[in-house]
Amino acid sequence: MLDPAQLYQVDPAAPALDEPVLIVVLDGFVDAGNAGALAVGALTDEREAVRVARFDVDQLVDYRSRRPPLRFETDRWADYDPPELDVVALTDTGDTQYLLLAGPEPDMQWERFVAAVGLLVEQLGVRLVITLQGIPMAVPHTRPIGVTAHGTRPELVEGHTPWFATADVPGSAAALLEYRLGQAGQDVVGYAVHVPHYLSRSAYPQAARVLLDHAGLSAGLYLPTETLTRAAEQAESEIAEQMAASEEVGQVVSALEEQYDQVVAARESGDLRDGLEGGELPSGDELAAEFERFLAGGGDDKPGGKSGDEPPHEPPAPPAAARDLT
Repeated sequence: MLDPAQLYQVDPAAPALDEPVLIVVLDGFVDAGNAGALAVGALTDEREAVRVARFDVDQLVDYRSRRPPLRFETDRWADYDPPELDVVALTDTGDTQYLLLAGPEPDMQWERFVAAVGLLVEQLGVRLVITLQGIPMAVPHTRPIGVTAHGTRPELVEGHTPWFATADVPGSAAALLEYRLGQAGQDVVGYAVHVPHYLSRSAYPQAARVLLDHAGLSAGLYLPTETLTRAAEQAESEIAEQMAASEEVGQVVSALEEQYDQVVAARESGDLRDGLEGGELPSGDELAAEFERFLAGGGDDKPGGKSGDEPPHEPPAPPAAARDLT
């Protein structure tokens, strides 16, 4: 492995924090409902972010797999928006400082990146690392939003009943970070909020708010959620309008509610054999496409498309595929 310390640079003017919490949100993997991205937006919106460290993204990002935008004006390239992977210092609504690492998930050098974050955690005296993401689940939006909590010590997830026992999932840099830091004795807790699979490709601020609520409780921070609360109220209104206008939507959501209630009953009895993996859901793709057209277009057809056209990108995965991602 190349020297992890050469992968980042600490800003000489960075503030000194007293045993801060580090919140980690890496995009590029699974982020159903844009939950992680919306959470980052809420944390940084109208709040001063002071850079503490910057990673060398040239060594971590495959530009051909996620091409950064350049602006062309008439006869010249006028602007470039490069990817950034920074650790910044922020304050919560009670003026307590904490750290945020947000940006693209590295495409390569995961072990070196994780080792570099470990060096930063030690150098900055971080007491707790928290990872956040949204995952698609076969759940209805009419029930309380669930969260899968995981941590490097059982005490970090006390009070969270597991949703399933064992699962083999695709790897991610954030998961590897938690694993390696745990091996080193660092406290890490992660929250994966459950987003209804039929809403997983639409902005779902309700899920982002739940993530920040859990992160705040774990860290002892008062994280800003006002903008998410307002956005969630609007989203709930739009979803209710769509349900009222579509008998099919109501039928499928009713089926999800019945399955969800059965799973919750089994979960409370300690039976995790099936979890949310059991049962078949009708019309998942059709419902997903219908919801996405409505929410993405603000109640109208998608811009650039004709009435009745399919959306220009694929609908959310059907339940079986969604379960694979969890």
